[in-house]
Amino acid sequence: MLKTHPHAAAAYRVIPLEDGSFGVEVKIPDSHPTTVSRFPTEADAEAWIVDHRRRVQSQMPAGGWFRTSGRRRGLGSASPPPATGDTADEK
Repeated sequence: MLKTHPHAAAAYRVIPLEDGSFGVEVKIPDSHPTTVSRFPTEADAEAWIVDHRRRVQSQMPAGGWFRTSGRRRGLGSASPPPATGDTADEK
């Protein structure tokens, strides 16, 4: 099933917090907004948004982003490959 990255359509907004620091409100369509916090300056919060968008884009291959079951082909095998008996080391 081909899907876009969950944060690809996210909206970001820098918000001031009560202690004088800043947070970033992240709104993903069809989801509740969340706040990433504490950034000492508004510029730090803006820089996080730029970096996060860059990371999301780098995780999106040209064909789109998709979820896997967590197991990749060829990885996670509990047993070693079968021996063939004709290796160069057996002389």
